[in-house]
Amino acid sequence: MRKPGFLLLYILLLTANILLGVYCSFSSLFTLTLLPVMILCIPIKRDTIFCMGAAFVTGFLADFLQDGMLGISILSLVPIGLMRKGIIQLVFGSEVFSRGEDISFRRQGLGKMTLAIAMVTGIYLAIYIFVDCAGTMPRSFCLMRWIISLAGNTVIGAFAADLLTKDELGRWR
Repeated sequence: MRKPGFLLLYILLLTANILLGVYCSFSSLFTLTLLPVMILCIPIKRDTIFCMGAAFVTGFLADFLQDGMLGISILSLVPIGLMRKGIIQLVFGSEVFSRGEDISFRRQGLGKMTLAIAMVTGIYLAIYIFVDCAGTMPRSFCLMRWIISLAGNTVIGAFAADLLTKDELGRWR
């Protein structure tokens, strides 16, 4: 069961992502983002169209309020909303949908959650970095940027996912 503050946590993580993007540019080799994890953690009862709409609005707000190209986060995030159900079914199995339970670290475990986070983050970063580097940087730089960003964002995304998926009851249904 999702605790009532999910929307508030979602907005706070979006704000944190925007502030980190504006004020904390670590390196040209590292792209910090929490956005794909936030889309992954949307409650299971929401359908694909809702997730794609949420991804569009989230990406638009991130692009509009950060100093970047308008549309690059939207372009990278909407496919995550489209593939979210398939990734959840691939990693966690179809029983998540048949039970109607939301994903969480407690129920699915660290290994499966980390795999799902790495998958959505990897897809997001592949699109984002490909569009950002398109014809302006060598492929080796783009690949190194993708690897470093994927490793860092998977770890950071695990903490964000843990915040968004805390179980209130802490037991199986």
